[in-house]
Amino acid sequence: MEWFQDLFARLSDLQGLIRWGGYFIVTAIVFAETGLLAGFFLPGDSLLVTAGLLCAVDRSMNIWVLNLLLCAAAIIGDTTGYWIGYHFGPKIFNKEDSFFFHKDHLVRTQKFYEKHGPKTIVLARFVPIVRTFAPTVAGAGCMSYKKFLLYNIAGGIGWVLSMTLIGFFLARSIPDIEKKVHWVILIVIVLSLLPIAKELLHHHKKPGS
Repeated sequence: MEWFQDLFARLSDLQGLIRWGGYFIVTAIVFAETGLLAGFFLPGDSLLVTAGLLCAVDRSMNIWVLNLLLCAAAIIGDTTGYWIGYHFGPKIFNKEDSFFFHKDHLVRTQKFYEKHGPKTIVLARFVPIVRTFAPTVAGAGCMSYKKFLLYNIAGGIGWVLSMTLIGFFLARSIPDIEKKVHWVILIVIVLSLLPIAKELLHHHKKPGS
């Protein structure tokens, strides 16, 4: 219990969190955010960018070892979410809201899935909250696992590499960027929230909404 309390306290300082937990903590967070419904509040994009940045700055982690672990965690995480949805879909949709679960997130992801189809599994990787629930919705909708796995692998690798390498090459290109990492994280958060903002704006513009 103390370990979890320490983790929550450190989430506001991603550089400190990564230096504290190394490969293990970053891999565990990526798995939880993509595979467990309760992980929707965990940092995703900003964590990966910061991890890539630190690989270039202090070399406490190797960028390629990190990417190998994170790609595996992202793929296994989505697979876990798929099977949760496949086996417990109806029960999840009827589950009451709690601190770790909000039905609205699931419903919003279902609408996203209905709009974009199977490619949602790839697109959702780049949309906070939606990426947590997308594999569960796919499983609940009995999407073919072979098709899901193909999109899962493509999306997982694409998401991890794009985020960590952005941080890595920014650190290589801009001196002392780690001192301004809060600005980098802010920009990443704003960019990652744009798809959600766009969907909400589109929804409010609909007649009768």
